[in-house]
Amino acid sequence: MEAARAKADAAFDLFRVLDVPFYTFHDRDITPEGTDLRSSLHNLHVMADYLAEKMQGSKTGLLWGTANIFAHPRFMAGGATNPDPEVFAFSAATVKHCMDITKALHGENYVLWGGREGYETLLNTDLGQELDQLGRFLNLVVEYKHKIGFTGQILMEPKPKEPSKHQYDFDTASVYAFLQRYGLEKEVKLNLEANHATLAGHSFEHEIAMAGTFGLLGSLDMNRGDLLLGWDTDQFPNDLQETTLAMYYVLRAGGIGKGGLNFDAKVRRQSFDPEDLIHAHVGSMDLCARAFLNAAQMVEDDHLARVVSERYAGWQTPEAQAMLRGKITLEQIAVQAEEMNLNPLPRSGRQEQLENMISRNLF
Repeated sequence: MEAARAKADAAFDLFRVLDVPFYTFHDRDITPEGTDLRSSLHNLHVMADYLAEKMQGSKTGLLWGTANIFAHPRFMAGGATNPDPEVFAFSAATVKHCMDITKALHGENYVLWGGREGYETLLNTDLGQELDQLGRFLNLVVEYKHKIGFTGQILMEPKPKEPSKHQYDFDTASVYAFLQRYGLEKEVKLNLEANHATLAGHSFEHEIAMAGTFGLLGSLDMNRGDLLLGWDTDQFPNDLQETTLAMYYVLRAGGIGKGGLNFDAKVRRQSFDPEDLIHAHVGSMDLCARAFLNAAQMVEDDHLARVVSERYAGWQTPEAQAMLRGKITLEQIAVQAEEMNLNPLPRSGRQEQLENMISRNLF
């Protein structure tokens, strides 16, 4: 606990130096685990009180809190999806107290950071049972949010694999299907991470655009991966074009509400001086700011949006709208197509021209 307080002192000194508006944490970030659940929760509340004191003399607020229900060996088969109901109950108690603390510290969001909500082999897995457990767990969280009057967003963080081989929160699309199945699509939004998009075989902007389409965009973890490595490397962002596109689709989606941009990132192994941590944060914040300005200019120019609108303009005709809105049947569409003797020709998608436009926007 002495080390935990020293860590908090150092953290808030770092927040002061960086002049950041928000920080984030999970329970094992801020306090050591006790010998049992009761002692662990005691440690957590003691440190929460200490963080509250630190925040009184700081202008850095809490963006989100979460619970680490993946690191301890008890979670090797999941937290909410564990075959042992005692692990489910342990996880639920931990999340309940982390939510209490997040609300007490005026957090803007609460994140469900799955980590191990998946499986290694189907040979010992009941998929339906585990999905029902995860659905019930998330409903419990939402019910408790409303009971305690927490006004922040409840966020899920999609992750396709690593440490689990197959995770139920694979990507935005799979999480959307899960939320619909359990009646949660109006209650839960997503905290998207660039590295997790890479592991799922997507680009970061794809996941952001998909979440925006479903109305699920909530917050962003900006840490990237390494395309030459197949695991969650959690590196600070450094690609201006990739980050500009991410910010563009954030703006196109209408923003991230109470969310923010978080660095769940680490300096590299050979960067071990304190100043390396400063350089990593400063460079990444400057990059995100530059990317946001680039994206804002792209939105104001409206060129890309006009190109996309023109490409789909044919769908605005009454005939096309009738097909799209279910006003005519398959047979009627076929009759009309035959009467018109349709012979549509390919049209260029102008990809290279658009990519050139993005590149010019960076400078």
